[in-house]
Amino acid sequence: MMVDHSTRAHAICSASGAHRWLHCPPSALLETKFPDTTSEAAKEGTLAHEMCEAKLRNYFFTKEFSKRKLTNRLKKLSADPLYQKEMDGHTDAYTDFVKQAALCFEHQPSVLIEQKLDLSSIIPGGFGTADCILIGGNVLHVIDFKYGKGVPVEAEGNPQMLIYAWGAYYRYSLLYPIDTIRVSIVQPRLDIFSTSEYDLDTVRTFSDYVSHQAALAVKGEGEFKAGDWCRFCRARKTCRARAEENVKLAGFTERKPPLITNTEVGEYLRMGKDVARWLSDLEDYALTECLAGREVDGWKAVEGRSRRDWVDQEKAFAAIIATGMPKEMLYETSPLSLAKIEKLMGKKDFSATVGDLIEKSPGKPTLVQESDKRPAISNQVTAKEAFKKEN
Repeated sequence: MMVDHSTRAHAICSASGAHRWLHCPPSALLETKFPDTTSEAAKEGTLAHEMCEAKLRNYFFTKEFSKRKLTNRLKKLSADPLYQKEMDGHTDAYTDFVKQAALCFEHQPSVLIEQKLDLSSIIPGGFGTADCILIGGNVLHVIDFKYGKGVPVEAEGNPQMLIYAWGAYYRYSLLYPIDTIRVSIVQPRLDIFSTSEYDLDTVRTFSDYVSHQAALAVKGEGEFKAGDWCRFCRARKTCRARAEENVKLAGFTERKPPLITNTEVGEYLRMGKDVARWLSDLEDYALTECLAGREVDGWKAVEGRSRRDWVDQEKAFAAIIATGMPKEMLYETSPLSLAKIEKLMGKKDFSATVGDLIEKSPGKPTLVQESDKRPAISNQVTAKEAFKKEN
């Protein structure tokens, strides 16, 4: 039976929001005062998840979900206005990952797709849905598909995945002698295929911590604490704890030695990471309030720079051409970008057709934190490069 992904419910302490309420327990209850809106990116993710589910069901449960059913299902999903050709390749990448993961088991594992999990053993009223669970012998493997490309997500230390892993273990431990737990995140648009493995004691210890924090969170207790986990909190724009933290951080430059060291540069960058984001959130909120007719002391909403547009472009162009202007002068012809063509064709077809006609130039240098997995670069000439130039 296919799952209706668009109606997935979320608990007060949802596993997907665990990174936030584990650090800041009272935020879970505070968020309920704000509407839970759905973005177009989230709707795209829902559509991609539905494609993933259909492909997995056809592969693992062919009798119940035949090729014909798969074709009809994908045809229906591709009619969605949010469908893009690249979704085929990205959902294939997820399906291939799950297939390979299943082959790593000594024997054919039990496969659970879009499995609802009762998380109430550690989170009051908690539940969630795991995209895919594989169980065989003493190994339990939970796999999650992420279609977004805005924020990279890794499996290592991921609280959502560990919570799902505990929920799956709690449900199936009587049927399987599980002592090894694997969690994987597949985020194909960012080429992330990440897996971490844990022993049962580690996951059990983490579940005790979750239980303690969740007990505080559902009652709105504990300490408000600002950090990078505020990014997707619905209360972030007017949260007092975040405001006070960022006002404090914005003032850290009052400490002005004649010259700061590189160690201090790194510290200031880390400390001020959320300040700009917070100010942007605050401006969005203030504008919304002003437009709603509510006063924000010292600020008002005004009309921004206007943009001219044709009332009837076809009629306007006909009038211009009638003056003697050549029609060709009114139009520009330029090729689509590589990325747009890849999106139209799909990643696999694009790579097979013109992959050998593409070169990848180095990207613009970008400053990231040391935890980023990309190798560091430098303008400093290495001895090897210098030797090449001399010869």
